[in-house]
Amino acid sequence: MTDHGVRRAARAGRREMLKLGAGVLGAALVPGALLLPGIARAAGATDAALIKAAKAEGRLNVIALPPDWANYGAIIDTFQKKYGIPISSAAPDDSSAQELQSIRSLKRQSRGPDVVDVGPAFALIGANEGLFVPYKVATWDSIPATMKDPGGLWYGDYFGLMSFGINRSVVKTAPQSWADLKKPDYKGMVALNGSPLGAGAAFGAVMAASLASGGSLDDIGPGITFFAELAKLGNFNPSAATSASLVSGQTPIVINWDYLNLAQAKKSKGMTPIDTVIPAHSKPYGAFYCQAISKFAPHPQAARLWQEFLYSDEGQLLFLEGFAHPARFSDMVKRGVVSAALMAELPPAGPYAAAAFADNDQTKKAQQALAADWTKTVKA
Repeated sequence: MTDHGVRRAARAGRREMLKLGAGVLGAALVPGALLLPGIARAAGATDAALIKAAKAEGRLNVIALPPDWANYGAIIDTFQKKYGIPISSAAPDDSSAQELQSIRSLKRQSRGPDVVDVGPAFALIGANEGLFVPYKVATWDSIPATMKDPGGLWYGDYFGLMSFGINRSVVKTAPQSWADLKKPDYKGMVALNGSPLGAGAAFGAVMAASLASGGSLDDIGPGITFFAELAKLGNFNPSAATSASLVSGQTPIVINWDYLNLAQAKKSKGMTPIDTVIPAHSKPYGAFYCQAISKFAPHPQAARLWQEFLYSDEGQLLFLEGFAHPARFSDMVKRGVVSAALMAELPPAGPYAAAAFADNDQTKKAQQALAADWTKTVKA
């Protein structure tokens, strides 16, 4: 998903963490989107008829998927090689809001997006606006109920926690908490990967700051105030952070999803030291992104095959290899699908077990508060 929206951003784990699966995500979105009749249900990614129909369409259009975001580069390459279906990957740096706009503006055009990968707030907007078509993948039952619309309009594909990505060649003492970010040592260093008005990761940053500043999932106000104070101190850098700006030191502290910062640290190893810090002394904030099929998809069968692939064990493990916890992580751990070697690469489970996730109403309320107060309050 600017979130994965300025997704140029730090296109940057966790362990038994989701031995909690739906348990930990019990506080996550409890969708209230529409239940629609006639929901398609595929027989699975190996279903010959679906593969044949998808190949006959000859292409898949995706949008806003940077190759270094949640391992999407490897995911796209694997799908193309597996099925021989070329993927047109448009506007990799678009935000979730821009993904929805592409569905609206390009509907019934051959270059319109077949699928989107958006933040939960935008999944709700798309569902309520009628931009998505319902579809349930073969592994539907192992996706936690709190990570999917019951009617199949959208479903979470991966999730993570808010973290600090820190360029240690510039930042000599890494901040360990939200309060630390206000220290004069970090003048002009702290950046988001877009605006919280349209980027899911930036939205998550403000929610996380609120939890650390006396707010709650029901009150994002203290988070807005936090960034207003950061701007007043001169510590907030209004530039939309990118992986390049983190590595170059232009934005040496980037508040972003853990999987993006962790991936960037791995990519930069031996060149630029990047630390990933889950802030201490506050409740961690987590969120997931959601897949949905456009109601106007020019390649609807390829879109369904893409979803089957993403939610297969193979696709879900590819997310995990990019440090993004896949939606079906709990199920795969129980079945012994996740290798010990891959598990060993993931960070400790503690913060993930304690994470807070906003539900529908909390997300909507926070969006409204941001729309009303962010621009006029955070003057940077």
